[in-house]
Amino acid sequence: MSSHFEIAVLGGGPGGYVAALKAAQLGARVALVEQGPLGGTCLNVGCIPSKAILASAELLEHIRHAGDMGIEVAGGVRANWERIQTRKDKIIQTLRSGIKGLLAARKVTLFNGHGALDGAGRIRVTKSDGAAEQFSAAKVILATGSIPARIPGWPSDPSIVCTSDEALHWKTLPKKLLIVGGGVIGCEFACMMQPLGVEVTIVELLPQLLPNLDAQLAQLLQKILARRGVKVFTGVKIDDLRLAGGNAEARLGNGETIIADRVLVATGRKPNTADIGLNSAGITSDRGFIRVNDRMETGVKDHYCIGDANGRCLLAHAASAHGVVAAENALGRGHEFSAPVPNCVYTFPELASVGLTADEARAKGMAISVGSFPLTHLGKAMAAGDNEGLVKVVRDRESGQLVGVHMLGHNVTECIGAATAILHQRASVQDVVETVFAHPTIGESIKEAAEDAMQMALHLPPRKVLRVTAALAPSVGLGGGGLAVK
Repeated sequence: MSSHFEIAVLGGGPGGYVAALKAAQLGARVALVEQGPLGGTCLNVGCIPSKAILASAELLEHIRHAGDMGIEVAGGVRANWERIQTRKDKIIQTLRSGIKGLLAARKVTLFNGHGALDGAGRIRVTKSDGAAEQFSAAKVILATGSIPARIPGWPSDPSIVCTSDEALHWKTLPKKLLIVGGGVIGCEFACMMQPLGVEVTIVELLPQLLPNLDAQLAQLLQKILARRGVKVFTGVKIDDLRLAGGNAEARLGNGETIIADRVLVATGRKPNTADIGLNSAGITSDRGFIRVNDRMETGVKDHYCIGDANGRCLLAHAASAHGVVAAENALGRGHEFSAPVPNCVYTFPELASVGLTADEARAKGMAISVGSFPLTHLGKAMAAGDNEGLVKVVRDRESGQLVGVHMLGHNVTECIGAATAILHQRASVQDVVETVFAHPTIGESIKEAAEDAMQMALHLPPRKVLRVTAALAPSVGLGGGGLAVK
C-alpha cells in the first residue's frame, strides 16, 4: 500500500472533481482517480460539446432568418462542420486544462487509470499498460457516472448505429439521421442537426417528446420542430432495425419504414458501476445504481456515492451538488441534500423546469392553480425575434406556496436559476408577484405567470369564470347532488 489519503474520489467528472476540490478546500489530503480525460461525460461527450455545436446551429438558424430583423445577408450562408468541430474541441481542451489547474492548486493527487475498490477503504488503479498501484483512504466517494444505454440485439457498427458519445465527434455529417428516443438528448440533437442540412426523424416510444417534462410545453416544442421539417413519431415502437447497403433500415410498429445513413440511439443512460469492485467492499446496487441517503452515504460506513451512479438525478449540476454534500459529510460537517434541481433542455427555443408539474402535483393530491403567460405577449421576446414559448407557474392553493415553474422560450435556461432559488426558499406565489423583475427581460414572464396563477394578471385579458352551483338532479344518479353551470 503506497499511500494513505483522508478522501479518495473515483471519477473525475462534474461530481468527482468538485467533491475532490471541496474536500481539499476543507483541509483534507485527497486522491482523485480518473481513467479518461478530466471532466467526465459532461465535458467530453455531453453538456459542453453538445452546447458548442448547438450554438453554431442556432446562430446559423438566426442568420437564415436575419431578414426578419432587417439584416440582409448577401451571398448566402453555409456551415463548415470541420471548423465547428475544431471550435468545440478547443473549448473542451481549455476546460480540461482549467480543471487540472484547479486540482493542482488544491494539491489533489491525481491517479490516471481505472479505479476500483479492493476492499473497504482500499483503491486499486490499473493503468493503460496494465501496471497497477494501490492506496488506502479513510473515506471513499464513488463518482463513476453513467454511460449511454444501447439496445440489445441491434446492429453494433458504430459508424452507423451510434450513441451521443460518438455523434458529438463525427468527422462528417449524415444526410439522413434517425434519432431513437425523444428525450433531452434526442431533441437537442434534432435542433443541432436540422439547421446543418440533415434530414431528421425522431421516433419516441412514449406518447410525447420529453416525457418527464410538462406535457403542454413538450407538445409546443414538437410543433416547432415539425414546422422546421423534423419528422416526429410518438407512441411508436421500432420493431426491427437492420443494416443494408451501408444504411440502416428501421421498421416501425405503425407499418412505416425509415431508411437513414446513421442512427442515434438516445434512449437513456445506465450507471457506470459494473467493474468498480463494489462486492469487495460489501456495497450493493439496484440495477447498477448505488442507493444512498440524503447525506450521500451508501450502506457501507465511510463510503459515499454521488451523481449519475446513485440514480437520484442524472444531471451534471446535481452531481456537483452531491459532491459538495458528500465531501462535507465525509469530513464531519453534517449536511443533507434537499435542494430542488432544475432541468434544462438546450433546444431552440429552450426548455427549463424546476419543481412539480401540474400533473405531478395533482397526483400528490394537491389542490392547485396554474398560471401561464405566452411569450408572444412579452416585449423582450418580441424585440429579440424569439417569441415562441410559454411560461407556467404551479401554485398550491392550500398553502399558497410555489411548487413548480416550467418554461419554454428564448434563454429560459438562464432564468430558471431565479425560480429555483425562490422554490428553495419555500416562497409563496404571492412573494413572486410582489417581487420586482427587470423590464424588458425574459425572466419577468415568471412574475406574469405567477400573477395569472393568483388571477391577478394585468397583461392578460380577464379569465372567463364559470359559476358552478349545486342543484337537485336525481335523474343523473348523483344522489340529489347534481351540478348546474351558470
